[in-house]
Amino acid sequence: MNKILFTGGTGFLGKNVMPLLQKNYEVTTCGITPEDMIQANLAKMVPELPHLYDIVLHAAGKAHVVPKTEEEKQLFYDINYQGTVNLCMALEKVGVPKALVFISTVAVYGCEYGEMITEEHPLNGDTPYAKSKIVAEEYLATWCSEHDVVLSILRPSLLAGKNAPGNLGAMVNGVKKGFYMNISGGKVVKSVLMAEDIARLLPLVAEKGGVYNVCDTRQPSFGELSESVARQLGKRKPISIPYWIAWCMSKVGDLLGRRAPINSDKLEKMTKSLTFSNEKARRELGWEPLDVLENYKI
Repeated sequence: MNKILFTGGTGFLGKNVMPLLQKNYEVTTCGITPEDMIQANLAKMVPELPHLYDIVLHAAGKAHVVPKTEEEKQLFYDINYQGTVNLCMALEKVGVPKALVFISTVAVYGCEYGEMITEEHPLNGDTPYAKSKIVAEEYLATWCSEHDVVLSILRPSLLAGKNAPGNLGAMVNGVKKGFYMNISGGKVVKSVLMAEDIARLLPLVAEKGGVYNVCDTRQPSFGELSESVARQLGKRKPISIPYWIAWCMSKVGDLLGRRAPINSDKLEKMTKSLTFSNEKARRELGWEPLDVLENYKI
């Protein structure tokens, strides 16, 4: 049974993929939680690894936070970039793996809206999160080439799974409390990926390598997702408000500041579709993603 080192394996992604990974691999987690088998803060130290691993799944990182200070901005680089460098230094000490799979993000493209964006799109992401992932990708490309390691970079879209963070988690909480609203019928579409698909992709990319956008093929709308969440929670179907009402609410939100549930920036993101193409992954890997509407369980 191949040995996997899984950084960030006790976080949201890890909890969703671990049951599948453990069926086929001997998995060791590395991170900062008490549940991690190897406890190490990759941003600050080069961990002591016990032995050589066949595959490294590097998912440890910082996301889902809007930095307010220069120190908070720097944390993205400390964790996402320097953490990657420190991990590679640790691997060199015990022997490099056959393959390294890096969980990046579609945020590297820097797109607020667009349709079926491919891996050929320029990496224009300018947030600390996106920039830190870009430089980590670049470092790994050089390091893996120098050490003859098969590198795979997965760029997931919005992740769905148990206790999902980010926008999907906010949707679930909103529906649960009864205040989630769709705008103009919830027609906006955002690419989504079932988190457990990472486990299904792992054996495919570990053999082949490459850079891939990974998301559902169906591309469900926010209206469809919120209705699915409401049904599972036994809640009423979320109401839909006209765009002009949402626009007025956003202007009030601009005056109230960060604590407002909606402002002009959030309104733009909520009403403009952003989708990514998974055609390359499906063609080159023979992978078919799970249907999010059929598989997402609260």
